[in-house]
Order: sequence, then C-alpha cells, then structure tokens
Amino acid sequence: MIGDRVVPGPVTARVRRAEAGGVAAEFAVTLPAVLLILVLAFGALHAQTQRVLLQDASADAARLVARGDDPARAAAVVRTAVAGAELDVDLTGDLVCATASAGVDLWPGITVDLRTRSCALGDGE
Repeated sequence: MIGDRVVPGPVTARVRRAEAGGVAAEFAVTLPAVLLILVLAFGALHAQTQRVLLQDASADAARLVARGDDPARAAAVVRTAVAGAELDVDLTGDLVCATASAGVDLWPGITVDLRTRSCALGDGE
C-alpha cells in the first residue's frame, strides 16, 4: 500500500478473479424478478385503463337508455369502448342502471373480471 492507493499484487488479483462472475450472477438472478414486476405493473395499468373506459361506457349506456334509445344501441356503445364487454340494463321506477362487464387479460392465462355500474334518471314510463 502506497499512501491511500492499493498497489495491485498477487493477493488482490486472486480476489478480483474470484469475484469476476459475481456481478453477472447477481444480474442473472435479479433480472427475471425485475421483468416480472414490470410486466405485472403494465398489466395492472392496462386493467385500470380498461376499467375507466368501461365505467365511461356504462354511464353513456345508462344515459342512452334513460332518454329512450334502444338498449341494443347502448350495448353496442359498450362493446365499442371495450372489446368483449357485455351490458345488462335494469329499469327500476325512474332509475335506469347499466352494468357493464368485461374480462381483461393481465398476462396470457391471467384474466381479471371487471364490472361497473352506472345509473341515470329516466322519464318513468
């Protein structure tokens, strides 16, 4: 050792050779975990985006049916917003409620079922 510097010698060279693959091994172990977390995060973001679209579509469908439009047109609006979505309309007194549901794939083989419900005031007929 000269001052604060370590002079390379036979002992430090052996230590460097022994640790040469350590970084690669640590990287190989952590990379799949990091990729899995990123894939799940993107899947969750996709599911949340689809839920917002489904909520907006169910609100539109409830308003359409409440103003007297055909429920088939409201179902088409929901299917246009989210592929594969289904619509169920309930008429209770003056209230028209639309329940939209769809399955969203987070990952191949992992599907989350989403369901939203929106109500609108109808004309009471």
